[in-house]
Amino acid sequence: MGITARGIGLLVVAVLLLGVGFRFGYPELTLLGAAAGIAVAVAVVIAARRPRLAVHRRADPDRVARGEPATMTLTLRNAGRLRAASLLATDRCGDRVVPVPVLRLRPGADTTVRYDVPTVRRGVVPVGPLRVTRRDPLGLVVLARSYGDSVPVWVHPRIHPLSAVPTGAGRSLDGRVDAVPHGSITFDSLREYVVGDELRRVHWRTSARVGELMVRENVDTSLPRIVVLLDNRAAAHPDRVDGVAESFESACEAAASVVAAAVREDLPVALLFAAAAEPIPEPTAPTTPASSGSGMIDGPGVGPLDRLAAVSLAADGTLEAATARLRRDRLGDTLVVLTGPGSRDDLGYVGALRGAYPSVVVGVFGAAERTPPDAAGLVVVDAPDGAAFAAEWDGVRRW
Repeated sequence: MGITARGIGLLVVAVLLLGVGFRFGYPELTLLGAAAGIAVAVAVVIAARRPRLAVHRRADPDRVARGEPATMTLTLRNAGRLRAASLLATDRCGDRVVPVPVLRLRPGADTTVRYDVPTVRRGVVPVGPLRVTRRDPLGLVVLARSYGDSVPVWVHPRIHPLSAVPTGAGRSLDGRVDAVPHGSITFDSLREYVVGDELRRVHWRTSARVGELMVRENVDTSLPRIVVLLDNRAAAHPDRVDGVAESFESACEAAASVVAAAVREDLPVALLFAAAAEPIPEPTAPTTPASSGSGMIDGPGVGPLDRLAAVSLAADGTLEAATARLRRDRLGDTLVVLTGPGSRDDLGYVGALRGAYPSVVVGVFGAAERTPPDAAGLVVVDAPDGAAFAAEWDGVRRW
């Protein structure tokens, strides 16, 4: 609660009039001073009365790709019995303040305002809470309160279609290494039935043709797994304008493109960061179904695209430590490392992973010169942005 300049002036006048009136015996001045003091007290009571307001907000959609439109619909309802007079409301959308017209809202009535959420930058845009300012009719006292919760709008990186997706190498139980497009319990051959075989494995059509029971013989194959390591270290992306590193934004777009391509092909994919990422805001369930046009593959909860929207550059961490974790854990068979111009001298650490990962691809963004083709014996894709990376990626013939 705060007293305006008008309220402070009136309170000072009230004290002076009461003092002069009592000191020199002027009842008229005393009466005026008392009236001024009562006016300030009444203003405090009016402003302190908390209006009953119900706030409902809906983002359409709440997950979008960078540059796509998103609209926030805010509905404010007067749930009290008294007219909500002299109210001023503003909603916070990222760094913007959006005015909400609620002046003299009748009991049971509501007002709705719609506005565009800025999506020009990747990130998580916090929207809300609604800030309602109440004033007394004379403008002596002002009191601001917050209503409703803050809702995040997830602005995902752009996704560029990739036609080439590495399937990796799958290992069967007998030690063979093959290119496996889809891993599971895979059919291998038919053999004669022996006592103890499960009847559900009997291949009835073949049994009817040969005149004896034949059962399916299956083999276990491992699922090919793609591991995407996004280098989010500040040292890897030294060129920044207004705190934004375009090379890092391009790397995020490339990571989103690889993840979306893997999901499209039903391949397991793991997204990792070179440096510790900041805590991710609590997500809300999407208000609209996933759209193939926007490349939205995340459902309720935190998915890879939500993580890419929330990740930022970090000052700690080294590429050597990140690659050491990858060598120890061996999370897959195809490794995609996406970094910036500041890590070109550290690609040797990535090259040392070729024994643990059969396929290693490195994407370098924002470098002034192209990386030598034999750098650490790696497949290196130099690209100025995410779109160029997608074009170069589809031209790679060896993984």
